[in-house]
Amino acid sequence: MSDLTILEDNLLPIPLNDSELHSLAMNIVGKELEKNSFEFLSVNSSLKKNPQFVCTKNKQLYFVIVKVVLYPNNPKTFQIKNLKKILDHSKKFDAKLLSAKVGLANSEDYELPLFKNSSYVVNYHGFEEIN
Repeated sequence: MSDLTILEDNLLPIPLNDSELHSLAMNIVGKELEKNSFEFLSVNSSLKKNPQFVCTKNKQLYFVIVKVVLYPNNPKTFQIKNLKKILDHSKKFDAKLLSAKVGLANSEDYELPLFKNSSYVVNYHGFEEIN
């Protein structure tokens, strides 16, 4: 593990909090949705509420769940809590449910947290449809 570098103002770098990590993941997923021609109907940035995005594409409604997965956890194997409840909710609206699990790590040392104004590594492989 590397030493924390003292910044010029003698302050230690500030780790991102849960809300900031969630916002970072939301931005990554939001850009992917735009790139894939989804139209946003609603955006919910709350950590505790699902779905985060309600979108349409080709007249199909989509609910998108965004989850941050910090290293050393693997986003491919990360289990979303209360998935059945969210899936049942999407079915009431004839919406397809997509999960977007965004893995994040500090690019300088994976064992350190992500810091404000520092670089990071993204482990994200797109959407997974939940049936």
